[in-house]
Amino acid sequence: MEQTAVRRAPASGLLAASHPGPAAAVTAVAALLAVSAEKGAGTVALVAAAVLAGQLSIGWGNDLVDVSRDRATARADKPLARGDLAVRPVALALGVAAATCLGLSVLLGGRAAVVHLVCVSLGHAYNLGLKTTALSWAPYAGAFGLLPSVASLAGTDPAWAPWWATAAGAALGVGAHLVNVLPDLADDEATGVRGLPHRLGATRARVGAALLLALASLLAVLGPAGRAPAWAFAVLAGIAALTLLAVGREGRWPFRAAMAVALLDVVLLVAAGP
Repeated sequence: MEQTAVRRAPASGLLAASHPGPAAAVTAVAALLAVSAEKGAGTVALVAAAVLAGQLSIGWGNDLVDVSRDRATARADKPLARGDLAVRPVALALGVAAATCLGLSVLLGGRAAVVHLVCVSLGHAYNLGLKTTALSWAPYAGAFGLLPSVASLAGTDPAWAPWWATAAGAALGVGAHLVNVLPDLADDEATGVRGLPHRLGATRARVGAALLLALASLLAVLGPAGRAPAWAFAVLAGIAALTLLAVGREGRWPFRAAMAVALLDVVLLVAAGP
């Protein structure tokens, strides 16, 4: 039965197992950060391609590592857990994505390559065990905090991202982690996963996520040199509404709202100019 399902829709199953929504959102954020850092079109495209490859490898790695847990909790949104997809093509796709990520990262330049590979390694470290500990927040803080520097170090005129961009990325990453886990708290605990959100509990995790997403947005507006334009505060109002959505809705909408906040934060930086 599994082989028949795999032959029927291998491409759609692989796509679903890659966590395409988060991968696309993080790739868009990275590309916009490269634009904000005034990188050329070629460098922007290279940053986006490297980040996309890394995110795909993390997504496929997540579903491979969690396949037993997902089957135990009957996750209907996971092709591997449903039996619609075999392990082998996912493992192959993971290997190709990881090799592509490595090659593209090297093309970004020495420091950008190292920083990006650290980001990707943090994602895999989360999948491989940190998600079950009180340090589950650390890979998100590290990877999102370093992402602005991946963009600013790439290509010519490499430079580390300013402190406030790093802090905003870290705050956003931890906030996204908190809201992403909320729908799965009960299933996770039933299969032995007790990360930071599980230890905080749903209520405190929601409050913490709201505060962190708000902090990230304030840093994006107030961090750049010069006086923030009036329109930026209007955008903050929209971000506030998304933050409320992120902590007030059920299912996967909170994480989608958090990613929308991330995109708006970076759009603010790009629109504000150097």
